[in-house]
Amino acid sequence: MEVGQKIRTFLAERNISQIELCARTNIAPAKMNLSLNGKRRFTFGEYQAICWALGVGVDAFLEPRPLDHQVSA
Repeated sequence: MEVGQKIRTFLAERNISQIELCARTNIAPAKMNLSLNGKRRFTFGEYQAICWALGVGVDAFLEPRPLDHQVSA
């Protein structure tokens, strides 16, 4: 499950609207909607603001995964 979907599920379980989250984070509703529906990625700053507004740590909606490519030293 992607980050946006996890946040959307979290909001639904706690009866928090997207509009309320937008107000708490100062993220435009159109950006929020696109991101929650997987059509846009959150910036790290937006993600931090969302986690702060929801009272969770930044690891709440993330799962470790390998890089898509190898990093050379």
